[in-house]
Amino acid sequence: MLAPSRQFDWSELSRHIDHTLLKPTATTPDFEKLFDEAVKYNFFSVCVPPSRVPSAVKRLRGTGVKVCAVVGFPLGYNSPEVKREEARRAMLEGAQEIDMVMNVSAFKGGEFDLVARDIDGIASDCRFAKRVLKVIIECCYLTDEEKVKAAKLAERMGADYVKTSTGFGPSGATVSDVVLLRRSLQPKTRIKAAGGISTLAKALEMIEAGADRLGTSSGAIIMEELEKLDRGVRSGHLSAAQGSGTSDAPHDAVVKG
Repeated sequence: MLAPSRQFDWSELSRHIDHTLLKPTATTPDFEKLFDEAVKYNFFSVCVPPSRVPSAVKRLRGTGVKVCAVVGFPLGYNSPEVKREEARRAMLEGAQEIDMVMNVSAFKGGEFDLVARDIDGIASDCRFAKRVLKVIIECCYLTDEEKVKAAKLAERMGADYVKTSTGFGPSGATVSDVVLLRRSLQPKTRIKAAGGISTLAKALEMIEAGADRLGTSSGAIIMEELEKLDRGVRSGHLSAAQGSGTSDAPHDAVVKG
């Protein structure tokens, strides 16, 4: 796993990023820009609404950038049957990864059988289709005890990743949540941090805490920041901390050429 305490290539960081566009006001030109940026920086995937999966698949075919679709987004209120059909349709149209929102309302109400059935149906289809499933537990609405319980339930039902947030709640990913999830889950279950990751320093913090993937709409900005840091370090004109534009940046982060 990439850690900011050792040297790394900028391209290695890009492969931790799901370049994301889920704003309700986003238009076709906005998605075309997202796809172009994903190719330019070789991001791991683009994360888009189900209706944008066909255009994403068409644009990104042969580039190595995967397509991820959100399901039950952003509140998770849909019935298990509706969510499952939404996920199936996205996979049929070419989505290689599914980010589904857990039914937080049911979980908070103690309806754990419903939550388990909700996840299990999509997990089963993802396994059959050899797709990756991430379950968003929306940490901002949960106590630490509930976060652990939700994460372990998702893991037990077959989630490949537990994801912290939709980015639509009152707060997004925190380092403490990533650390808690990493400590609570089996090594095979990965973690995606999402929501509020808009700077290079924040991205590195999340990875160092244990996140395997980052969901962010600021992927291009983060990569531009890293390239600026790279140029500064190469020229010897600034330190890594200065180049990150924040005082809490890792002081020993150095970019290889």
